[in-house]
Amino acid sequence: MSSQVRPTGEVIAGGRPLGPGEADGLGILHADLDAFYASVEVQKDPSLRGRPLLVGGTGGRGVVTSASYEARAFGCRNAMPMARARRLCPQAVAVPPDFAAYRRASATVMGIFQGVTPLVEPLALDEAFLDVRGARALFGDAVAAARLLRERVRAEAGLALTVGVAGSKFLAKLASTRGKPDGLLVVPPGRALEFLHPLPVDALWGAGQATIDVLARYGLRTVGDVAATPRATLERALGPAAGAQLHQLAWARDDREVVPFEAAKSVGAEETFATDIDDPEQLAREVLRCCVRVGRRLREAGLAGRTVTLKLRFADFRTITRGRTLAVATDTDSELHQVAGELLARLQLGRAPIRLAGVTVSNLQRADAPVQLRLGPERPGWEAAVRAADAVRARFGDGAIDLASLAPREREP
Repeated sequence: MSSQVRPTGEVIAGGRPLGPGEADGLGILHADLDAFYASVEVQKDPSLRGRPLLVGGTGGRGVVTSASYEARAFGCRNAMPMARARRLCPQAVAVPPDFAAYRRASATVMGIFQGVTPLVEPLALDEAFLDVRGARALFGDAVAAARLLRERVRAEAGLALTVGVAGSKFLAKLASTRGKPDGLLVVPPGRALEFLHPLPVDALWGAGQATIDVLARYGLRTVGDVAATPRATLERALGPAAGAQLHQLAWARDDREVVPFEAAKSVGAEETFATDIDDPEQLAREVLRCCVRVGRRLREAGLAGRTVTLKLRFADFRTITRGRTLAVATDTDSELHQVAGELLARLQLGRAPIRLAGVTVSNLQRADAPVQLRLGPERPGWEAAVRAADAVRARFGDGAIDLASLAPREREP
């Protein structure tokens, strides 16, 4: 792709300014915050600015959830084992994730997006699709809306935002990926194939390593190669569904709409332990910790659920799940823990070493739908205390307050 970097940091596919009418076919944005978790950590501690920074589990089995661009220069990447990242960049600062801070920053940014268009489809805390075709009268064309988003996110949230602008979700997402960091890449519909066809086949959604290997055996290494291959050949090589999808995407055909909101199907929390746990009491405390996290996330989302599922992974990676469906939905930590604790007790694990534990709540509904029944005896003021604890965590972080039963245990002499 020949591209022209403009003074504003914008890139126009094809290297030519937008011609008359070219902006008319643009309307879909993919907005993606740059190194989001790491950027929020820099906001919290400005002394980290400009330094290699790794966010993630700091134990022996921890993985990187976000790496600053300074750390990426050394080869550090998201989802990489933290131990490997530290070997690649020994001078990097490693910090544990602060999800309460990330949720607050995400809420600010999503509010900015909603101020431009109600058609916002969040994909994660740090990215979303936006359909700005109906906002032209207020903000101008899609490129003007993208500029406004980047300016407002920097001014109001203090974060760098990369935006891809195109006529479809596929191309907008691809543009934001190639526009990073802190960029704006525009792909007019008339230049879509000029932008798309020189790219490697892994640019196509659904092209994982197995698919890439199959395509390579056919000599197909670029998107243009895939586009030039008959659809029937692709379907024979990859299967009817995958072959048809890749053929459509290779010709930049994607008619999916931006979906403003898709209700969560489940809310969960799980923990991979630094060392395997074979102490039943310690495992029960970790299950309680997961229940507290899930309860808080349900209340933050205004949701309650009826089905509680306990997940355990043994040291040999064998994984089991056990669940129970309640008569009435709940969002209360103690009720979640009563169910999860009973599921755990019935397993009678003894001293079996456990690598991971998790709790998930599904069959969700709005928390204010019916009056929730209580599984145990009523405890006056308990719900108010739980919500007060939520407020403390939201303001001061996850570690600001906790249950006494989750406090570190002192060793007996």
